[in-house]
Amino acid sequence: MVGPAAENLVKFAGVFFNVYRAAGRTGMGAVLASKGVKAIAVRGDGYVEAAKPDKLLEVMDEMLRRIYENPQYWPRRIMGTSRILMAGNRLGFLPGRHFQDPVVDYAYDVSGERLAREYNVKVRACSAGCALPCARFFVVKKGPLAGLMGEGPEYEPLGGFTIRVGNRDLDRALKIILKVSDYGMDAITTSEVIAWLMELRQRGEVSDEEVGLRLEWGDPEVIERLVDMIAYRKGIGNVLAEGVKRASEILGKGQDIAFHVKGLEMIQADPRALKGYGLGFAVASRGADHLRSEPFVEVEDDPELGRRMFGEPEAAMRLGVRGKGKLVAFFEDLNAVVDSMEVCKNTAENMLVLDFDTAARAYSAITGFDVTPSEMRLTGERIVNIERAYLVREGVRREHDRLPRRFLEEPLRDGPAKGHVHELETMLDEYYSVRGWSRDGVPTKSKLASLGLHEVVQDLELRRLRLAGCPGDL
Repeated sequence: MVGPAAENLVKFAGVFFNVYRAAGRTGMGAVLASKGVKAIAVRGDGYVEAAKPDKLLEVMDEMLRRIYENPQYWPRRIMGTSRILMAGNRLGFLPGRHFQDPVVDYAYDVSGERLAREYNVKVRACSAGCALPCARFFVVKKGPLAGLMGEGPEYEPLGGFTIRVGNRDLDRALKIILKVSDYGMDAITTSEVIAWLMELRQRGEVSDEEVGLRLEWGDPEVIERLVDMIAYRKGIGNVLAEGVKRASEILGKGQDIAFHVKGLEMIQADPRALKGYGLGFAVASRGADHLRSEPFVEVEDDPELGRRMFGEPEAAMRLGVRGKGKLVAFFEDLNAVVDSMEVCKNTAENMLVLDFDTAARAYSAITGFDVTPSEMRLTGERIVNIERAYLVREGVRREHDRLPRRFLEEPLRDGPAKGHVHELETMLDEYYSVRGWSRDGVPTKSKLASLGLHEVVQDLELRRLRLAGCPGDL
């Protein structure tokens, strides 16, 4: 279903379902509401019969064993993705005060660890059959907001309405997060437009009088008021409801600190301290979307892992540069398969429970069609290339695979990654080469043909779009 924000055509209103689940990004809620759709109800009473049930059970048992044996199992079960906040502070990639402070002195006060100790009352799974119930119910047990309860939060809203906007009050952050969900808005974009406005005020480019509020970093009353104004398009909220790219164009200021890629706002992670993630943001087909690649292995800082998986130690080192093209391409292909099979990325991809071999065996057991691991990866690669070909048809080129200027030119001022910027151009060259695309980011004719995408080649050529013959051609 969609909420009030979608009905007011907030451009980043999402579609929410099963009480707390969200298809939160890219404004699909606004699209539905614009067509007069409030909700869609679906009830199933059938089942899917596997072609080879015994083989499927073997694969499922193997996946369950991998989940239970994984060192991430208990941290995820206890804290879900909220565990990332303290890790982000330790590794220096937090978005403090709109990506000005990669580490903060109040991380524990707003952390998943504190939620687990003082607020959480039970765990919950997305479905009864899930082996890793990583969602949590919380209750505020004391203070002015005693009795406030809800599910979550996950890292993105938690980091967005605490660290990104400088808010140290966890109780108020929880209230704001629930309100954002009730309105039906994307938490990542909502936190970005508010943090963007606050930095504009910090720089003296907007005044309190213009905004109608006294803007100060971390003021939960102001943050909550802005959330209300955005949902109902009141005052400055009418501008912020357009998303940060359009808002910066409307006001004619702050475009250099509007943190988006291709119009989609960035998550709560600084790419100067996570180089592979930064490349993934830049090339993702729908903008700054970490879920298109999610190259989590670089956080391991394990050169041997990088050498084993990609032939390059730096590929699995978060501050490394070499090998990031291989890293991102691999995980884009894997995530395309994971998305197509409709399984959970927290386990399938983040915990590497569903690699290409396991995916091939599961697919074969369910459908009866035998496929190999290499064929399964080709399926993921085909998906990525079709998406890119569509973007190329609509005008996207290398110049659009960008990160905001701050991450390319302003070194981090503190933390373990102090002094680092993101070396995007070097990584793009490698990524395009790995992909078999031109140096301008266009899939080559030979690459598309090798993937069997002859109809895509025909469509692009009919539209008079020039395709290079082989990788590296301009």
